[in-house]
Parts: sequence; C-alpha cells; structure tokens
Amino acid sequence: MIKIDKLSRYFGDIKAVDEISFCIQDKEIVGFLGPNGAGKTTTLRMIVGYLQPSSGNIEIDGESIFTDPLKASRQIGYLPEQNPLYDEMTVVELLAYFAALRKLKRDYFRERLNFVVKNCGLKDVLYQRIGTLSKGYRQRTGLAQAILHDPRILILDEPTSGLDPNQIIEIRELIRELGKEKMVLLSSHIMQEVQALCDRVVIINKGKIIVDDNIENLPNYLKRSTMLILEVQGENVDFSDFLKEYPFVELDILSRNETTCKVCVYETSGRLISSSITNNESDKNSIDETSEFDLRQELSRFIRDRGWLILEFSTSKMSLESIFHELTIENYYEPEIEEKLSAEQEFMEEEQTKPAETEDNGEEQ
Repeated sequence: MIKIDKLSRYFGDIKAVDEISFCIQDKEIVGFLGPNGAGKTTTLRMIVGYLQPSSGNIEIDGESIFTDPLKASRQIGYLPEQNPLYDEMTVVELLAYFAALRKLKRDYFRERLNFVVKNCGLKDVLYQRIGTLSKGYRQRTGLAQAILHDPRILILDEPTSGLDPNQIIEIRELIRELGKEKMVLLSSHIMQEVQALCDRVVIINKGKIIVDDNIENLPNYLKRSTMLILEVQGENVDFSDFLKEYPFVELDILSRNETTCKVCVYETSGRLISSSITNNESDKNSIDETSEFDLRQELSRFIRDRGWLILEFSTSKMSLESIFHELTIENYYEPEIEEKLSAEQEFMEEEQTKPAETEDNGEEQ
C-alpha cells in the first residue's frame, strides 16, 4: 500500500497542496482528477520524488520514501504528462539507457524489452530515432520506460494522450492488466478513461481533497445527479403549486413557448427518483420510512389533473464529466490558479538550471 499523509507543498507564499491524505491499495487503479491549478501535478511530482513536500509524508508499505529515496524510486514507474525523451536516441537505445540507469541485468533487460515492445506496440519503430516519432509513438515509448523495470507502483499522467482510438483501446487494456498486480495512480482529463479503468477516484480542488470514493458513489455528492426531463403541452403550464406541495423538489425551465414547456425536475435531497417521505400534511419535509414517494408518479398525477399533454418524460443521469464539472466549477476562474501555476513553473525552471547531481537509480535484478 502507498499512503499519502497530510502532504503539503508551498511555492513561496502560495500553498499549492494543502494537507492531502489518501491511500492506494495493492491491485488497485485509482483515478486522480482535478482542474488546472488544483495541485494535481505537484502531488504527482512529490510522490515520485521530483519535488520535496513542505510537510507531510509518503509511505510505501509503512516505510517513508524519504528514509531511503533510492529504494522508493526502484518501486515506482512514472509517465509524466510532458514526456521527456532524448530525440537523438532510437527507441531501443533509450530503453537500454534507462535499463542501464536502473542496473538491470542483460538477460532480464531482454526479457523486459520484449514485454514492453509487444505490449506498447513499438516493434515497427524500435530502431527509429525518437525525434522522428509521432506524438502517439512518443507516448508509447514513455509508457514503455515507465514499466520497463517492472515497478510495483505506476504513476501515469495522461497515458493515452496523442494516441489514436485503436491505440487507446490497447493501452487501456494494458493498464487494466497491470492494475491486476500493481498499484496504479492514473491522472487523466478523459472522464471515459477514468470510468473505464478506475474503481475509485480522488478529486483535488484548490489544493485539497474534496472527494475520495468509488465511482458509483459520486452522484451522491450532487443534489441533482438524477433528473427528470419533462416536456408538457397545454394552456398556462405552471408547476408552482407542485413545488409548494413538495418543497424538497426543484425545477429548472429549459425552454418555453405559448403552448409547451420543457423542464428539468430533481430532488434537492440528493436521493434518487424513488424515496421515502411522509404523508403527514403538517410536515411535508419529514421522513417516514413506511411510505414511498415516486417523483414520476406525482408529476404524472399533477399533469393529468390539469389536462396537460406529456410530450417527453425521461430520466437523465449526470455523466462523470458533468459530476466533476459541478464539483470543481468554482475553481476554474480564480486568479490564484495562475499564481500557483506560475510559481511552480518558476521553481521547476530554477531546479533545471542547477548543476545535475549524479545519483544511482538502478537496481540489480
């Protein structure tokens, strides 16, 4: 298990990551989501050792990665969003270079090379210079180096970026297979990818964890994750009396003309369409487990009693993309985002200008 415990990171006076905590279990793929400037990339860089946290700890199987950073690095494979590769090398030369850094034995390297070439689809470009590769092949080469040493933990930042639809399917299947044996933290802006691969998601916003839960539970964080879309035809269509009768129901008008009205109806409690409520006339908001309320039935009754005609009546559930948008929308336009991104960029540029330190990142196998 990898445990992130009260992790924080400052860039000057700007707090990019604010005491976040979460865990990744063995054989688990966790989606790590957040809008730009939320602290997502900073967190990934701390986990893989590229950045030192201002406070907090990261543990692998109960041992802090800061106690023995070299041992920790041997257990982690990292594919960054901006994939740094050496353009003058061929693909096989690059993989051999990373194998040498990690001190993989020759026979083991050949075994792993065959594995990554086959599973990352690199056979046709193995002896081609990286500078001539398409973005998709560069991405596959980056993934190959991340899994070359067979790490226990994979940190993948936008792993299918630049791939065509067929390649995306292949890489997702590879990640799914790797997740059966490894701990995988997957960061992606493609919600369908997260939904296809992950059982659990962690959402970071403004440097704080706002959600850490299974995907199927995410709708519970919104009051209108499940809605009724209703179009009615009739004279003087008005739902005011219905809303007075059921104050826990809200209604948004989508469109209206002289004879028709299209609305979105949902319960403010966050419950699904059918739920238990009281029949007590003195308290419409109290709960009574012995009675059942179905919003569809009550709306149908209300419309029928007024002689209106139903043109459309359907249930709509919010997608993961819409849920993510609703949970993080307030963070999109805040000036502090640009300050965080600028501060982190300046820090990384300063680090890159420092003299390189020689460090043994290899491991005998």
